[in-house]
Amino acid sequence: MKLLHDLFGPSREEIWRQVAAAVGGRLIAGRFWTGGGKVEAVHGPWIVTLDTYTVSTGESSITYTRMRAPYLNPDGFRFTIYRRSSFSNFGKWLGMQDVTVGDPQFDEDFIIQGNDEARLRRLFADARLRQLISAQPTIRFCVKEDKTSFWGRRNFPPNVDELYFQVTGVIKDVARLKRLFDLFAETLDELCRMGAAYEKNPRVSADRQRSLACNV
Repeated sequence: MKLLHDLFGPSREEIWRQVAAAVGGRLIAGRFWTGGGKVEAVHGPWIVTLDTYTVSTGESSITYTRMRAPYLNPDGFRFTIYRRSSFSNFGKWLGMQDVTVGDPQFDEDFIIQGNDEARLRRLFADARLRQLISAQPTIRFCVKEDKTSFWGRRNFPPNVDELYFQVTGVIKDVARLKRLFDLFAETLDELCRMGAAYEKNPRVSADRQRSLACNV
């Protein structure tokens, strides 16, 4: 085992155990058929879950690191933010909205989209929030709507959506993962101050949230 550690560095489990300790959460071991495991941390009434999932693309597969937190979203306020690239600029030329927030460097580095421009500006006026987003080398951070499935079922009760982060690959950087938990905490708190989230449990049981964290 020491030889493997010396060759490949600490395992994901080792790193994530350190993250769990740093954020006051816990590492939950994965099952044989799901693999991986996850980290859960509580912030106020919300449960924030860090895990990975893998998508098969035929001859190969892609693994993603994600973080999620369901919360009561009374007015359906949604946003998506990601780093600007040549592709995202092309999307803007095709008519995608790009809301600026008044921070020249941040506006240069990121694409921000959403369904309420005034609330977007208020949310990203939070300097701490912008700092935590800027600290992520790659990021796709959004409010993910709980859509009805083909079978007419929803994962969550009415008015509950997910704060959602996703990137390609497995993150094994304690400082980066700690900043991600801080990002979720800061965003949830700011959404609550704005009236875009309720500071109470979204009525999704912890067991239900954990089971959902095993699914894509």
